[in-house]
Amino acid sequence: MRAIVIGAGIGGLSAAVALKKAGIDCTVFEAVKEIRPVGAAISIWPNGVKCMQHLGMGDIIETYGGPMRFMAYKDFRRGETLTRFSLAPLVERTGGRPCPVSRAELQREMLDFWGRDKVQFGKRVERVSEDDAGVSVTFSDGTTATGDFLIAADGSHSAVRPYVLGYTPERRYAGYVNWNGLVKIDEEIAPAHQWTTFVGEGKRVSLMPVSSGRFYFFFDVPLPAGLAEDRTTLRADLTGYFRGWAPPVQKLIAALDPETTNRIEIHDIEPFDILVRGNVALLGDAAHSTTPDIGQGGCAAMEDAVVLGQCLRENHNMTLALRQYEALRCDRVRDLVLKARKRCDVTHGKDMALTEAWYQELKEETGERIINGLCDTIQGGPLG
Repeated sequence: MRAIVIGAGIGGLSAAVALKKAGIDCTVFEAVKEIRPVGAAISIWPNGVKCMQHLGMGDIIETYGGPMRFMAYKDFRRGETLTRFSLAPLVERTGGRPCPVSRAELQREMLDFWGRDKVQFGKRVERVSEDDAGVSVTFSDGTTATGDFLIAADGSHSAVRPYVLGYTPERRYAGYVNWNGLVKIDEEIAPAHQWTTFVGEGKRVSLMPVSSGRFYFFFDVPLPAGLAEDRTTLRADLTGYFRGWAPPVQKLIAALDPETTNRIEIHDIEPFDILVRGNVALLGDAAHSTTPDIGQGGCAAMEDAVVLGQCLRENHNMTLALRQYEALRCDRVRDLVLKARKRCDVTHGKDMALTEAWYQELKEETGERIINGLCDTIQGGPLG
């Protein structure tokens, strides 16, 4: 059995490894000539950590995952702590630690694990077709590839998704812009082993520790879509958006490098009821494009890969295996997309009365409610 995997990101490489473990030969095709990760870092929660371990890539997460042991929310103006608690109960209940990791490091190590020489770069999909002989893909350079089935892990702008769905879904603007990057850890900004988030005015500023003594930071600001982006004014823009915020926030703005700070308008896509057509299946962001508000986008792609591999090992009828994958993943990924959307709206002031109520709740938060919510999401994954 031969498989075609479209996309050499987190989802595609996870899928390729899962297929190999299931005894299936596959070739990975990537549209770009050189992968440049979108975003500075990613949250790998214990469900994703377990998937990486299951796929044999646990050492990557253990090596490059930041030491995030506490979680805290702070008042935006005074910097006072609204709530702070240990993540040890989450680790105990889920059997794994949360691991924020640099996207560049994760992408590099996953590519090396799979084998860079086994990825064909510069292969942009133009057309997909199926017949009795299998699945065929035509690329923009005029070359073709054939296989028994195809896994489309080509991201939120998937070129294969319209073939599977029969239409091109619209991306939905979530209402906010996210700036993100990496800076050297400075404990005058935030503790080194803590996920620290400043909240107020429907905005947030967040820092997570990653490897090599760095913080992954991000700023969220509710803004209209389509505003002009100018890297030369990035620091001034953030200074304006966060005028009057606490000194650590100002220190972070002063410390960041505008040349390596990303600016992203956040979108998601309405969940689908279809993930498979014939012998073509969607995986990762191609299957469930979500906002990053619960940190489960990458983890969900890893879960997809694990479930796909399990289905193909357990069912030698390929078509039935893909349908089983679809049945096992649809409800799970719909839940994750909608949970993230709900959290997004509360965090970013879609209804400021609800957002202000959340700020008040944080003052009474012991950590139990937040950890319960995190555990509920994490333990809904295929590995518990």
